[in-house]
Amino acid sequence: MPTPHDELALRLREAYARGAVPPLRDGLDPTDADGAYAVQEINTRFWVAQGRRIVGRKAGLTAKAVQTQLGVDQPDFGVLFDDMCVADGGFLDPAKCLQPKAEAEIAFVLGADLLSPDTQPDHVAAAVATVHAAIEIVDSRIADWKIAFADTVADNGSSAFFALADQGLPLAGLDLEGAPMEMRINGECVSTGVGAAALGNPLNAAAWLARTLAARGEPLKAGDILLAGALGPMVALKPDDHVEAKIGGIGTCTFTYAKA
Repeated sequence: MPTPHDELALRLREAYARGAVPPLRDGLDPTDADGAYAVQEINTRFWVAQGRRIVGRKAGLTAKAVQTQLGVDQPDFGVLFDDMCVADGGFLDPAKCLQPKAEAEIAFVLGADLLSPDTQPDHVAAAVATVHAAIEIVDSRIADWKIAFADTVADNGSSAFFALADQGLPLAGLDLEGAPMEMRINGECVSTGVGAAALGNPLNAAAWLARTLAARGEPLKAGDILLAGALGPMVALKPDDHVEAKIGGIGTCTFTYAKA
């Protein structure tokens, strides 16, 4: 017999193909973190059973202003699957999205496991193999982006796709906190920010993610990709948009929102 969480999970899965659905108020209180992660986990298990492969995690709500907007005092996370990766310089077919927005981020690829629920930023730093400029393409299966905390968590952190710069750098010597970000669409600057937007430092966001997942018995492992949170405002995408994210001292990542 399906539970209410099973029914919400199915509603979100069907929305990928059928179109966005109203907020999940009938089954989730707007701040019900446990219920929302239960829905997310149901869909994660479903997709893994369908053959999708988990390649990492994303941290969301890492900006204090966004947390305040949604009435929460913590970030959230979602799962990254292999089929969500868009090649650096590649294309993303608009037919695969509902109401997408792009945001520039710093990403890490781990070279070692992070198994402890007491993981600190220096532990993350020691485990990082490479640092990359990245673009997350967020999307929502909730109509008109009218999301509360529980909506976005249940909806896999409002995730869709991500692009990772081919060229990664070792962490040593990089100024993550002060790294300036500029995102351009069709050559026009549409978003700016700085590394400190992600919980003061992207390593702080990654450490929160590592602690949270270890406590859930799902620790981060070597090879995992971590998206550490937006460095500036997200921007809605239109077909044929060319998106470029440049993060000072770290690199540049691009993709085109069009069919290849």
